[in-house]
Amino acid sequence: MAEQIPLSPQASALDPELDAARNDHTHEIAPDLAYRRLGIVNVIFCGRPDAGDRGWVLIDAALGGTAPFIRAAAAERFGQDARPAAILLTHGHFDHVGELVRLAEEWDVPVYAHPLEHPYLNGRASYPPGDPSVGGGMMSAVARFYPRGPVDLGSRLRALPEDGSVPHLPGWRWLHTPGHSVGHVSLWREADRALIAGDAFITTRQESAYAVAVQAAEMHGPPMYYTVEWDKAANSVRRLAALEPELVVTGHGHAMQGPEMRAALHELAERFDAVAVPAEGRYLREPARAEDGSAYC
Repeated sequence: MAEQIPLSPQASALDPELDAARNDHTHEIAPDLAYRRLGIVNVIFCGRPDAGDRGWVLIDAALGGTAPFIRAAAAERFGQDARPAAILLTHGHFDHVGELVRLAEEWDVPVYAHPLEHPYLNGRASYPPGDPSVGGGMMSAVARFYPRGPVDLGSRLRALPEDGSVPHLPGWRWLHTPGHSVGHVSLWREADRALIAGDAFITTRQESAYAVAVQAAEMHGPPMYYTVEWDKAANSVRRLAALEPELVVTGHGHAMQGPEMRAALHELAERFDAVAVPAEGRYLREPARAEDGSAYC
């Protein structure tokens, strides 16, 4: 695997002094956008501070066992007992849905996802297995053991609107960005050129447990051990780079901003095969597609 594209501290979107002053254990990167790292993954809170009950949206639901931390951050940011209006999923891999069923029931909220992700979320199908043959470190080496689902949200599950709008988030649009998962989506807000990329690309080397621990910043393709359609993953990165985002927050790694981030994202798009794609891998040989059903186990 080629080296990924390093990012300097100047590209960081974090404000440690502001975060320390708020003391809600989140990183605020826009007045109505914050995230919290929980283990190996980020959860995102969309809404202004003190938005109150039903005044905000949670994006993704982290790993199992993290619900107390998600609740605590929400209470600090939006008010005690403030429930979201909805939960939105970029995709349904285990590290993004660990507390999904529990929180959806506790908060009595709908969950929105792309229709191609629904079989993983309505109890019908499991994800294809993780691929340790991609290499890169311990996170890849144990990928075959990661939970594959499905989860069953029952009647809480909703399809994202066909017109590209995002329920309860005016000004945002959802974009289908498949590759890492067949129904993966990213969120885009034109007004401030903010991008919630999910795992379409990330900003740390997720294959390595050490890199995940220290969060060394780099522009990185989607996590290799769970990406099932490399051709579509490349197209998704090119589509997101063409938006010329000013601010990006991803499913793994720190939020980044500005010209250096954009230059790195364009380099990733242009050199995707050399930079992001593993030298070998199960899904290089046999992609798992929605079209032929091979994405659903």
